[in-house]
Amino acid sequence: MKQYKDTIPEILVKNPVKRRSPLVIFGIRSSIVIGFVVIGVILRFVMGYTMVSEQGLLWTVIPVVLGLSIVLSVRKMNEWERAIIFRFGRFSRVKGPGLFLLMPLAEQIASIVDLRIRVSDFTTQNTLTRDSVTVTVDALCFWLVWDPEKAICEVQDYEAAVILSAKTALRSAVSSHDLTLFLEKGDVIEQCIREEVDRKTTEWGITVQHIEITDIQIPEALQDSLSRLAQAEREKMSRVLLAEAEIAIAERLTQAGQLYSGSDTAFSLKKLTILNEGLKAGNSMMLVPNSITEGLDSTDVFGLEALHQIKQEKQKEHTDESNSNR
Repeated sequence: MKQYKDTIPEILVKNPVKRRSPLVIFGIRSSIVIGFVVIGVILRFVMGYTMVSEQGLLWTVIPVVLGLSIVLSVRKMNEWERAIIFRFGRFSRVKGPGLFLLMPLAEQIASIVDLRIRVSDFTTQNTLTRDSVTVTVDALCFWLVWDPEKAICEVQDYEAAVILSAKTALRSAVSSHDLTLFLEKGDVIEQCIREEVDRKTTEWGITVQHIEITDIQIPEALQDSLSRLAQAEREKMSRVLLAEAEIAIAERLTQAGQLYSGSDTAFSLKKLTILNEGLKAGNSMMLVPNSITEGLDSTDVFGLEALHQIKQEKQKEHTDESNSNR
């Protein structure tokens, strides 16, 4: 998993929610109150009231109270955020996104929940498979909160609960399957883990969308054994395919032999085809079985008998000329 973390930014895996610090929030709210106080002082001087008069004191207090009310009651949530509001310690409502009002001193925001999809990494170390092989599995969990009320009120720390549930489900899946099945059908294992984790987290208002296994670490000694096993399996498959090809060829040759045995013409044409292929190769000498030449001599396919007769006639003419000269 170390190599995987090097390629993915840590902010993607941890998925933190950026918020303003308490000092920044206090500074903004103090600036709002001070701004209203300054506005009240300016209005008091514009209206011509002195500080000691009732009207002057009223124009000073009212802006301060208005500023404090805005600071204590007006809140803003982003599009992906939901605010869990408690009234006198009891759950009241879920608000957001946008602006909303709180009842000063009676209501407070207990927590802010992020509704975006989160990515969390988890690992099961030194876990035994069903065939007693020790493996270390790294995985990612993609999940989101769909009910902020349940996520806050039903479980103390829903982020840690999701990670622990996913880790437990992954360990259970590893121990209940063989290593071969785990390597070959990883998508099926991932689906089983997702369904098991989602069954638990649904009660908390959380949905697990996907579980992805990123790495399976196997002992080095076992890796060598698996490599030799895979090589032997490939060699076995190659020999099986070669034997199947030989069987198919033998079956076709048997069918061809049966056809040639029932037709002399077809057999003769096959002989001619063999001779033709040999002549196409451009060989100056070609060895031909006697069974082929004997069958072709009677038909004089290549004109050998005609050439022999021409040769005899020429010899006869030459003999006649010799006799006449004498």
